[in-house]
Amino acid sequence: RLQPHPPIRFLQPPRLPARGHNRFVPTEIRRYVRSLGLDAYVVGGAVRDELLGRPHADEDFLVPGVDQARLRAALEPHGRVEDMEVHGQLVGIRLHPRDRSIRALAPAGIELTPPRAERSTGPGHRDFAIVSDATITLEEDMARRDFTVNAMAIRLDGGALLDPFGGLADLARRELRTITAASFDDDPLRLLRALRFVSQLGFDLAGETMAQMRAHAPSLVHVSAERIGGGIAADGKGELSKLLLGREPARALRLARDTGVLETIIPELQVTFGVELASKRQPLTLDEHLFAVVQATADADADLEVRLAALLHDVGKPEADATGASHSEVGARHATVVVGRLRYPVHVQRRVARIVAAHSFRLDDPVDDRRARRFLAVHGAELAADLIVHKRSDLSTKEVSATELERVDQLEQAVQRALGLPYRLQDLVVDGVDLATIGLGEGRAVGDMLQLLLDEVIDDPAHNDRTWLLARATQELT
Repeated sequence: RLQPHPPIRFLQPPRLPARGHNRFVPTEIRRYVRSLGLDAYVVGGAVRDELLGRPHADEDFLVPGVDQARLRAALEPHGRVEDMEVHGQLVGIRLHPRDRSIRALAPAGIELTPPRAERSTGPGHRDFAIVSDATITLEEDMARRDFTVNAMAIRLDGGALLDPFGGLADLARRELRTITAASFDDDPLRLLRALRFVSQLGFDLAGETMAQMRAHAPSLVHVSAERIGGGIAADGKGELSKLLLGREPARALRLARDTGVLETIIPELQVTFGVELASKRQPLTLDEHLFAVVQATADADADLEVRLAALLHDVGKPEADATGASHSEVGARHATVVVGRLRYPVHVQRRVARIVAAHSFRLDDPVDDRRARRFLAVHGAELAADLIVHKRSDLSTKEVSATELERVDQLEQAVQRALGLPYRLQDLVVDGVDLATIGLGEGRAVGDMLQLLLDEVIDDPAHNDRTWLLARATQELT
């Protein structure tokens, strides 16, 4: 039988903030964990999200009064168990229940941990020691967490709330407050996590949290690029990605700039801070323009790659203005460096760079179907769609005529019509074998001829006829 843990002062289930519920609702997994005879608690982000009335997919459970070995022994009769590690240090157990219905609800297993304390041993995220034993209290475990709103626990037996640091009051104020002044020392990635919560949840930063972030922003250089950008989590997204995919990325990016976080993780953006542009079309400073375009892509529910491109699309302007180079080309070069350094997958790097390189096309004239087909032929379907989203977002932040904005709609509609028409080499009804029948050899000449024929078909889709195309190719050969 497990030994009881020290007495704990509980709050009764509180009256929750707006959008929440007035009681905690047990899930099937919670009922199952409670049935194991453990005095377990739901902890962390699941508690916060439940209080906010937000859905959450994962729940972590804390079991006081045990250490790693005793928790493992208590769970082994109920299914397959795996030790959980963080940087080579044991932190808990993952249970794969024998009960098939519960296993179907948690295919990755149920995570249960003993209380633990963490001690920083250096500046890096890996520089810490984990202390886990049966004498560590729930309050001590909560104290190692990042923000007060994440340092609450629900007791499965009765549903009482443990809130030792005032997280419920901060949650009601939508305010992020660190538990201790050493929070960012313990894990510098928490700097970006705070900003991610600003974007995702609409939180504000408490005054002392803001000051702590300014002081600790340089320490982000010790955090791995994957945890910032490309992601090592199950969803493949780091904190910057989650920030950009939130509802209010512009507000979070401004705070990232004002605290020094942004220039630490993307130093290439520093040259845009406060830069005034001599353009009536663009009244915002360059950095504010970038943030506004990111927000517009978020409002359009754009993909991560489009939002990354929005953040970086004009990063080349200061250099281009000084050298006379194309700001799109310079920006694409910088964007490639940034997303590569942040360890985004190669396909993300390429997509972002292509958007930045091609984003500055103009819409001075009305858009007809022929232009839309050529736009589609040059860029392909995915990039064409990305460029249209970006262009609409970009123009929405500038002082432009309604006519110019209408042309974005015209382009989008014309591209949609063109998708059913031939615009790629593989859409032609002839190929290299057909061209051989009229005496055209192999190699580059075949490719050049097919491109010429595709240009004819893009001008007039009715020309995508085998007889007509072979006659046109024969004409070109004579």
